[in-house]
Amino acid sequence: MIPARIGSERLKYKNLALVNNRPLIYYVINEAKKSKIFNEIYINSDHEIFERISKRYNVSFYKRNKDLGGSEIKSDEIVLNFINNVECDILVWLNPIAPLQDFKEIRNVIKYFIDNDLNSLITTNKIYRHAIFRKKYLNFKKNEKFSKTQDLDPVEEFVYSIMMWSSKSFKKNYNKSKGSIIHGKFKTFEVSQYSGLIVKNKYDLEVIESIIKNKNKKVNKVKYDKLIKSFNVQNKK
Repeated sequence: MIPARIGSERLKYKNLALVNNRPLIYYVINEAKKSKIFNEIYINSDHEIFERISKRYNVSFYKRNKDLGGSEIKSDEIVLNFINNVECDILVWLNPIAPLQDFKEIRNVIKYFIDNDLNSLITTNKIYRHAIFRKKYLNFKKNEKFSKTQDLDPVEEFVYSIMMWSSKSFKKNYNKSKGSIIHGKFKTFEVSQYSGLIVKNKYDLEVIESIIKNKNKKVNKVKYDKLIKSFNVQNKK
């Protein structure tokens, strides 16, 4: 399921914003199809414009009620509405605003979910930086020598590029607690930094477009300033 509401507060109509001459939502649809792991792929939206998009890219379309398209609606409600109307054993939420996740990673996440017999999963990035939350030091102490970042316990940040659930356990838990995004046997899955790049505003869109346009120019070998040779700098153990 690829959720795509028409409303967006920080970047208007962001799922339809062009990135390298294609709408943002195209990229996750394309990788989902390339993964060849899904029985069916749906765009889930509150607006019929995305039905046109689904036909363009040959995927299914689910039209949810407009009252499930507001900014105050929780993800739990979107998921419950979908699995109550579309039969599925496992539901995978592929985030269209994470356009750099690739089909191999999608397959790996789903395999991990199935192999570990999970009920729920959310993708993450591990951040090796000093972190404070509500004036509390999360992974360092202020009265000690300042730790090197590589020695820190990482902060695990949800990136939501992929979320997954067992439909049966989701519904069962929702009836008990009214919230099921995290329930039952839950694990996180660390994805690439690329997958963790989420489009929330115009700046994010510019960064993503730059990466996509230059994705064939990846750094395979690090090059250095010629002074390195002049000073005979060597790595020391």
